[in-house]
Amino acid sequence: MPTLHWIGKDKVINHHQDVPFRLLDHQYGALADGTQTTEPTGSGNRIIHGDNLEALKALLPEYEGKVKCIYIDPPYNTGKEGWTYNDNVSDPKLRKWLEVTLQAKSNGKDAGIGVDDLSRHDKWLCMIYPRLKLLHKLLKEDGSLWVSIDDTECFNLKMTLDEIFGLDNFIADIIWKKRDSPPNDRTIGSIHEHILVYGKAKAGLGKKTLAEEQFNLLQRTEKSNADYKVFAEPNGPDPKGPFRKIDTTANGKGGRFVASLFYGIINPYTKEEVFPRQGTCWRHNQEEMKRLEKENRLYWGVKGEAKTPMRKLYLSETRQGMTIPSIWYDIALNQHGSGDIEKIFGEKAAFDTPKPIDLIQQIIHIATDKDSIVLDSFAGSGTTAHAVLKLNQQDGGNRRFILTEMEEYAERITAERAKRVMQGYASHPGTGGSFDYYTLGAPIFTESGELNEQAGLAGLRQYLYYAETKQPLPAPSADDNAAFLGLHDDTAYYFHYQPDAVTTLNHEFLATMRTRAGQYIIYADNCLLPAEFMTQHGIIFKKIPRDISRF
Repeated sequence: MPTLHWIGKDKVINHHQDVPFRLLDHQYGALADGTQTTEPTGSGNRIIHGDNLEALKALLPEYEGKVKCIYIDPPYNTGKEGWTYNDNVSDPKLRKWLEVTLQAKSNGKDAGIGVDDLSRHDKWLCMIYPRLKLLHKLLKEDGSLWVSIDDTECFNLKMTLDEIFGLDNFIADIIWKKRDSPPNDRTIGSIHEHILVYGKAKAGLGKKTLAEEQFNLLQRTEKSNADYKVFAEPNGPDPKGPFRKIDTTANGKGGRFVASLFYGIINPYTKEEVFPRQGTCWRHNQEEMKRLEKENRLYWGVKGEAKTPMRKLYLSETRQGMTIPSIWYDIALNQHGSGDIEKIFGEKAAFDTPKPIDLIQQIIHIATDKDSIVLDSFAGSGTTAHAVLKLNQQDGGNRRFILTEMEEYAERITAERAKRVMQGYASHPGTGGSFDYYTLGAPIFTESGELNEQAGLAGLRQYLYYAETKQPLPAPSADDNAAFLGLHDDTAYYFHYQPDAVTTLNHEFLATMRTRAGQYIIYADNCLLPAEFMTQHGIIFKKIPRDISRF
């Protein structure tokens, strides 16, 4: 498979592993009546303020492999953005670009690197790559990723997604018409954007992705049903109702023309034997054509005058939804997104092109069931939260949203929008619901590699259990000692740790353990048990913090 290379790629391929794991600090819970709580709401809806790379990593212990739909709208890299994504990449060239960019921004100047300077694209790829790696980890096997992007980085993004998600997991490049008329600053003015869609796992050899197999079709509209009509026939209208006419002949070129598809059939009204037109053949063999005739599925015209019949496709037998087209030209425009913001806040917000609610709602309708988790790691004005709340209101679903936003407006706009949608705004009734607002907390490890006691015992336990099992930490058990973390795959895990004292794995500690398992992994500062004894009883000692793995 062809791969994309850029300056600095080797520094970011595994950069997501070097990102410090931080805990999430709960700030408050927001309720539909406008009040706030100090305790979590339990809704599963989260808005996180902080660098989205660190926020995504903080979500792994609880959400790895559980997110059904991910939608992101990353910066488009037109050369005019003021970049705030700084991954502290160690490569000197990348550092220089970042320093130039950030210095320009701090001086109030255009922070974009020259349009013709390739380093601008290198920098964008260095920003997006580790974030996509973490998003891939969070996505369910039957989940899908949807990424909005313009022409500037579409090719680079497609190649990067092919590498991370797999070329075979590419589902579609949807073209979305974002404006009615082209801008007048270009000879060819763009009126579209791309939405790249990927799954995570194939359903089987040569088949669709698991995600695509579960996509919901679009709702049928009056326009989509307009082709189905009640046509006049010699014996009166068909009692099965409206139908659409499908040609029963096919072009004979390309090897399709074979003797078995060229035969005569009898017009039941004129009794004449009818053959396909010159250069064509029937689409169906004789057996299938006889079945269609027997079931009155052939249309011969108002008075039986047709030279060849048409096959009837009944409206009553069509799928309950429409196939999803690859061009979306009648969903909503960018200006509708701006209109949504004005209605909610009563004035223009600090967003030039927020995505319209109808666009994101259509994506979520296609890609989720009623109990799915939806993630947006470039949350912006909070359109994704709005779409989830609105769709739940319409169909009684219990979808949950997780939004991350690194900019200072995360609470002032992103979270505030969700509050107003839940309560109701303008003439729109409230959707109800609730969410919890978080910030990024302390890292688990200090820069010197020691455990960061400011993270707290609860955070350390959560991290350790996930690092060992890739599972979320279960609820504390009253049936074992305080060091017990949990039992997974017949292995019991213990974290014998005290911030102000040295802990020792010895016979006295073993006497306090109550869980039966085939193997025991025990963390402590020291171990006094003989090696032979530990081997005999399936005990593995790991020293704090040296043997704690990083992810």
